[in-house]
Amino acid sequence: MIGNIKKMQSVLGDHADDQPVQYQLPIGSELLPMNEHIGQTIKLAYKNEIHCVACGRKTSKSFAQGHCYPCFRRLASCDMCIMKPETCHYAEGTCRQPEWGEANCFIPHYVYLANSSGIKVGITRGTQIPTRWIDQGAGQALPIFKVENRLQSGLLEVVLKKHVSDRTDWRKMLKFEAEPLDLKTIRDELLAECSTEIADIKKEQGEASLEAIDENVVEIKFPVSEYPEKIKSLNFDKQAELEGILKGIKGQYLILDSGVLNIRKFSGYNIEVDFV
Repeated sequence: MIGNIKKMQSVLGDHADDQPVQYQLPIGSELLPMNEHIGQTIKLAYKNEIHCVACGRKTSKSFAQGHCYPCFRRLASCDMCIMKPETCHYAEGTCRQPEWGEANCFIPHYVYLANSSGIKVGITRGTQIPTRWIDQGAGQALPIFKVENRLQSGLLEVVLKKHVSDRTDWRKMLKFEAEPLDLKTIRDELLAECSTEIADIKKEQGEASLEAIDENVVEIKFPVSEYPEKIKSLNFDKQAELEGILKGIKGQYLILDSGVLNIRKFSGYNIEVDFV
């Protein structure tokens, strides 16, 4: 199968039945089921062609996970405020695409705790639950706040990340399953520590802007038969043809016996995929 790839699509498995996340790899207009190929040899060949995931034009270099440079500069989805939502500049009238911002940033967002390479705080649109957690390789996740917009979620994250990380150590995440944590106890301790700053955000944004929520911890199992002892990152820009036994999938990574490949990083790349 050959075509331009995009980040893998995923469906949360039933934890009660010990079912792992189910993955499909978009290749061109097709979806390639991946779980059934774990244990087989996979061959991936980069055909030296990249097409922008936004406009489709051919580009010699990928920016922001699959964009051509004009789209990278033009699209609101590529702006720095997506990575740092507390810097939202919509109110200043300088949003690159105000309509996109209204449709994607001014909708309910969630602040959550997750356990991937250890405890972390993060934010996501409600429409991206549980995909966001799966993409980060989290074995556990717990939403702790529902807010009205992305800016508010960013303000909360800034406060909380003074006490817990907002980053995933991807190398650590790919080496083993994280030990289960008591996310609800961590949440309660964290909110107590940050109560004054959270109250200040509520005062600034409005009492109804932040809603503390009490939901169940989401448990996530990934289809991995064997974790690597050492992490070797595979890269199509350095090696056009990759091959190895598919040992598992976690986050957006294929785990091969020859190394790990971040599929999302190479969105828009024209790839031929074969299994032996």
